[in-house]
This record gives sequence, structure tokens and C-alpha cells, in this order.
Amino acid sequence: MLEVDAITTRYGAITALHEASLEVRAGEMVALVGPNGAGKTTLLNTVAGLLRPAAGSVRFDGNDITGREPARLVRAGLALVPEHRRIFKDLTVEENLRLGGCTASAADRRIRLDEAAELFPVLGSKWTTSAGFLSGGEAQQLAVARALMSNPRLLLLDEPTLGLAPTMVDVVFDLLQRLREQGRTLLVVEQNATRALALADRAYLLRTGRIIATGTGAELAADTSLFDSFIGGES
Repeated sequence: MLEVDAITTRYGAITALHEASLEVRAGEMVALVGPNGAGKTTLLNTVAGLLRPAAGSVRFDGNDITGREPARLVRAGLALVPEHRRIFKDLTVEENLRLGGCTASAADRRIRLDEAAELFPVLGSKWTTSAGFLSGGEAQQLAVARALMSNPRLLLLDEPTLGLAPTMVDVVFDLLQRLREQGRTLLVVEQNATRALALADRAYLLRTGRIIATGTGAELAADTSLFDSFIGGES
């Protein structure tokens, strides 16, 4: 479904990604793990069209989408849940969700609102609440629900448990498990490497902008030399 081929992305003179390549197949959860500053968010933002790579390509369903505008990528079936959630705090929960479904027809948007209320009961009980009054865990659920409103075939999640209390971390991982069971295709950047690798079908380890290891989640977790050197401090 997604093929990232030798992507190099720069911020001015600083190279954040060095010929990074990965693949996500339909129905998989793929985890992207590594230490802070490794380039994980840069990779997701490059895939999502927020950054344009200096070299390499991104293909989605066989089509070259390198550097394509984010709005076009949403319509193509790709959605990003950004780091720090970035919900619209002055709007209600329902208004945030309706914005996420702006590319859908009115009938489809109504169906997806009902699905959101079922998948995220806490949001269904706060439909008219301003998003700025939500807890961190509730806001993260809203960010995921908003992305799902476009009915994406590939969902990118950037640090979904960042800054959450332990009980809310459990809620987010339970949500990821339920999305997998629904057949959703997920590419997840996650600071909690131990739990992300336990849930992922496959995983990539990124360090200083380079993919240095890949395998199943279990294989990377079992490789203690990699895990202790590059992930252990964040696990």
C-alpha cells in the first residue's frame, strides 16, 4: 500500500532523513521506533505531504504522491494524527469531527459521526463540549476520531501516547488494537517501544535519520543489542 523509497528530507542545511525506506502493506500495523530526534516525525510528515523530500519517492497504492498537497492525500485515503494532537480547542467535539469529515458527503458524514460515538463513547457523551475542556486522553481520542472521519485506508499516528497518564496510555493501546481488529492499516510512531513492538506486525528502527533495522515487532524486541542501545531509554 505504502512504499517509501530512499527518502532524504532536509531542514535547510540539516539533513533529518538519510535515504530512509519502508513499506506498509494493507491490513498491517507497522511501528516506527527510535530515540528522540531520530527523524520519526519528519518521516511521517514527509509521507503526509507536510514536508517535501530532497530526494527519493513516496508511493501510495502504486501512485507517486511525493510532495503532493496534504488535502489531496486525504482525498486519496491517507490521514495523519499529528504529534500533540492539534485539535481545534475553540470548537466543540462534534465540530472537530465534522471538519475531519469535510471531504465526505453529508450522508457519509452522518454515518461516520455515529461510528465515532460508538468507537469513542467518552466523546459521544461530550458532543457539545469545547475541545479545550477535554483531558489529554480524551483529546487524543478526538484527534484519532477526527482522522477516521475521512475514512482513510492508511492512518498515520505520531506519538499517540505522548504526555498521557498511564491509564490513558492503556486506553490508546486498546484503541490501536481495536483498529487493527477492524482491518485498519496503521503506521505508528510511538515512544513506548515495548508496547508498540508487542502490537505491531512489523517494525522499523530509525536512528539519526537512518533505518538501521527492520523485522517483525517480536524480532526487534528480542534483539537486545538493538533494543538496549537505541530504544531502551524510551521503552
